Amino acid sequence: MHRHGYKGRKFGRETDQRLALRRGLMKALIENTSITTTLARAKEIRRETEKLITIAKRGGLANRRLLIAKLNDIKSADLLIDVIAPQIKRNSGYLRIERAGFRKGDNTEMGTISFVDDIDLKGAK
Repeated sequence: MHRHGYKGRKFGRETDQRLALRRGLMKALIENTSITTTLARAKEIRRETEKLITIAKRGGLANRRLLIAKLNDIKSADLLIDVIAPQIKRNSGYLRIERAGFRKGDNTEMGTISFVDDIDLKGAK
């Protein structure tokens, strides 16, 4: 069997659980500007979060509604458009993943995902 055309990791979860996991990690990253999670999860959410940041940089009502639909959270979408996107000065490569050792319980490789640019969340409401 081949895996051509199958994007993304399954994480041993059903589709709805996988979607909820990704949304939760993206919300946490937006609200905290840096999170530590497994390396596979960090690599997976980097793909989607960078696309959301590009949408946020464009601004506008339609893009705001698109972000609300993707994140399922108005607060995170507003934070991304109003506070984070204006502080980002690059066209792509908004996030970095640094290896953070191994988890004690199951020896899974961990990674810290954060914004490349320094983000000041003090302008948040």
